[in-house]
Amino acid sequence: MSNKDKLVVLLSRFPYPLEKGDKLRAYHQITELSKTFDVFLIAVSEKEIPAEHHTQLAHFCEEIHIIRITKLSIFLNLFLSFISNKPFQIGYFFSFKGKRKVDLLLQRIQPKYIYSQLVRTSEYIKNYHACPKTIDYMDALSKGIERRIDKAPWYAKWVFRSEAKRLKNYERVIFDYFEHKTIISDQDREFILHPNRNEIVSIPNGIDERFFNFPRTSPSYDLVFIGNLSYAPNIEAVEYISNELLKKNKQLSCLISGATPHLTVEKIARNTSQIHLQGWTEDIREAYVSGKIFIAPMMIGTGMQNKLLEAMALGIPCITTTLANNAIKAVHNEHILVANTAEEFLNAINTLLTDSDLYERIALNGTAFIRDNYSWQRSTNKLIELIQEK
Repeated sequence: MSNKDKLVVLLSRFPYPLEKGDKLRAYHQITELSKTFDVFLIAVSEKEIPAEHHTQLAHFCEEIHIIRITKLSIFLNLFLSFISNKPFQIGYFFSFKGKRKVDLLLQRIQPKYIYSQLVRTSEYIKNYHACPKTIDYMDALSKGIERRIDKAPWYAKWVFRSEAKRLKNYERVIFDYFEHKTIISDQDREFILHPNRNEIVSIPNGIDERFFNFPRTSPSYDLVFIGNLSYAPNIEAVEYISNELLKKNKQLSCLISGATPHLTVEKIARNTSQIHLQGWTEDIREAYVSGKIFIAPMMIGTGMQNKLLEAMALGIPCITTTLANNAIKAVHNEHILVANTAEEFLNAINTLLTDSDLYERIALNGTAFIRDNYSWQRSTNKLIELIQEK
C-alpha cells in the first residue's frame, strides 16, 4: 500500500472491454486517477468477469470487487422501483446483498473519497457521509430516454414516458446527496433539472494517444459508422444511413462496425448490398480507416460521441448532426461538417468525395482540434482537483 489517499470508484459495469461509452470513460479515468490515488474498484455485473479482463485493471487498482446481480434480483428490484416511483434502471442495477457488501467494504477501506459513475450506482452510497462523494452524471439519462419516446412501439411508449419522468426527478433529488457533481458536456448539464445545476462541472472525454498514430491505407468504403450496435441511438443511425442516404445514392458503400449488433442492424445489413457489417474488431482503428468519411447521423441520445473524437483523431473527415456536435464544439466547415437532413448529409458526402482540398483541410483541422481539446490526462486532472476540493 502506498501513501496515496484512498479512492473508491463505483461503477454500474466492469470497465473492460471498451465497447461501451461508460466503460471507456471509466477505464481511462481510472488509469489517470491511479497516478494520484490508491483506487479501490467496485463494479456491478450481471456475469462473471474473466480473469483476463481483471488483468487489464489490476495494474491501476489496489483491489477489485464485483457486485453480482442476478435475474431474480433484477426482477425483484424492477418491481420495487415500479411501486416506489424510482427509475427502472436504478432498480435494475441495485442489489440489497450488494449494498451490504459495499457497506462492509467502505467500513474496511475507510476511503478518503468516493467517485460514483452514473446515477445507477448512487443508491449504494448516497447515505454514506464519512467522506466527500463525487457523482458523474456522465450524461442526462432522462433526456436520452425522453428522446426515444416517439420512436418506441406504441405498447412501450408508456414505459419510456414513465422512465423519463422518474429519471428527471431522480437526477434532481440525487444532486443533494453528493458534494461534487460532474457531467460530460455543457449541453447535458442543462437537462439536469436542479436549480443549482451550474455547480455541475463539465468533464469531457479524452482520446487515447494511440489514435493519433495509425497508418492510413486506401479506404475500401465511402462511409464508415462505428458504435455499440445494440444501443438505440446507434441502431437508429444505421437505419437512417440505410433508408435516407444509401437508398438515395446507390453508388455509396458503407462499413458498419461495433459490438453486439442488434437484430435490426443485422437485418438491414442482409437486405442492403451497400452495407458491410463486420461487428467488433480487436483494433477498432482498422475499421475507422476503412472508410473515406465517418458519418454519425445521431438524432437521439445524449452525452459525447467518442466515435467522433476517435475518427477525427485518425484524420477521417466527419459529418454529424448539430445534436452530436454541440457536445464536442467543433466548428462547422473547419473541423467537421454538420448536417441535419438527408439532403444536407448527401450534399456533404458528395462535397467531401469530390473536393480534395476541403477533404484534406477538414481531416487535418479535425485531428488538430482533438489533440488541442480532448486529452484524458487533462480532463481527469480537472476531475482530481474537484474530488479533492474542500
